Amino acid sequence: MTQVQPEHRRVQGHVKWFDPAKGFGFIVAQDGGPDILLHANALRNFGQGSVCDEAGIEVVVQETPRGLQTVEVLWITPPPMVLANGDNESGAPDDAPESDLPFLPARVKWFDKVKGFGFANTFGSAEDIFIHMEVLRRSGFADLQPGEAIGLRVTDGDRGKMALSIGPWEAALKQVTEAAVPGL
Repeated sequence: MTQVQPEHRRVQGHVKWFDPAKGFGFIVAQDGGPDILLHANALRNFGQGSVCDEAGIEVVVQETPRGLQTVEVLWITPPPMVLANGDNESGAPDDAPESDLPFLPARVKWFDKVKGFGFANTFGSAEDIFIHMEVLRRSGFADLQPGEAIGLRVTDGDRGKMALSIGPWEAALKQVTEAAVPGL
């Protein structure tokens, strides 16, 4: 559990916007007040290189001469998805119990936001895993960079392996470690 220093405080809210190219964005606090700066370094320390707009977030902030700034990211939840036609945009089987699947440590091969997809590889396998933009967004990410370490929940799709959800590298590493050494 994170210990908050007296000059710091916890804030819940949502991401107003985040630009990975600029390396920063802003958070809107649930209780109102001024926007909170979210720097890429705080996000990287959490294990993510990006976060999508409207994602729920809890952070530790500090007051600076230029306003509130994120010191630490505590958690991120994907933004609410509203599907007009009820379709499963990920292309995953509707009956796939996603939460039953483990997070696998993986590395991004490439991802193109304009095309809306990319690929990653799990460690120890050269087989490509398809990542759709909607899975990325639903998982709370805005973009992925080549070589970025991530965690993936993977299933077999019609055309090969595909990501059902994406998480921080640490989540996958923790599951792998706990499986190898029970009780850790």
